[in-house]
Order: sequence, then C-alpha cells, then structure tokens
Amino acid sequence: MAAPKIVTIQSDLDIVAARMAARDMAKALGFGAIDQARIATAISELARNIYLYAGEGTVTVREARQGVRKGIEVVCEDQGPGIEDVSLVMQDGYTTAKGMGMGLPGAKRLMDDFEIQSTVGQGTTVICRKWLR
Repeated sequence: MAAPKIVTIQSDLDIVAARMAARDMAKALGFGAIDQARIATAISELARNIYLYAGEGTVTVREARQGVRKGIEVVCEDQGPGIEDVSLVMQDGYTTAKGMGMGLPGAKRLMDDFEIQSTVGQGTTVICRKWLR
C-alpha cells in the first residue's frame, strides 16, 4: 500500500498542495484522468472549507481497501467552529458566499462515499472515498 500523505492546511497554497497530493495518489492507484479531476476538485472544496471556516486543519490522502475493492480515501479534519446544521449545509444551493460555490453537496457527488461528522465548538471531520472501477 502507498504511504499516506498528510497536508496541513493553513493557506491558499496548502489547498493546492492537498489537491496535488490527491491527484498524485489517484494517478498512482490507477484512476483515469476524469476521476483524478473529480477527486482533486472535491478535495479543493473540502480543503478550502477548512481554510475559510476553521483557519487550519489537515487533509490525509491514503489508499483504501474494502474486500477486493481498491480506491482512495481522503480525511479532512479541523478543530474549527463546527457546523451547527449539517443537513442544511448538505442541501444543494446552500451557500455562505465564502466557498467556491460547489459546497459539500458537490464534493459528495464527486466521490462514491461521503461521511461528515461535526460538533459545534470542536470541529469537523469529512471522510470520502472513490473506488476504482
């Protein structure tokens, strides 16, 4: 298995680094160009959310295995303010006007699995996976 890559998010440049780490790992795992772009786009949105709303956090990119399936798993974590109403932010069209406009629902659509856990005052963790076809 490939070694996990951990990117600390503290600036716009770190968002680019997280996107590149995800794309590089996806390519190494055998994802095609379209899925590489989907993964990178989702990670851009998630990393940008860390930067905009929490100020800092981490993006961990690693190989995922589930039985015979192989893919990529991305864990985005912060200790920011948390999300008061996860169901609201997961609705299409919801915006705070800070992000790229795609939001969490868009990132969810680009990936195969998407889980979000958030506690107000403690932070947010998003775990998403894309499986090789």
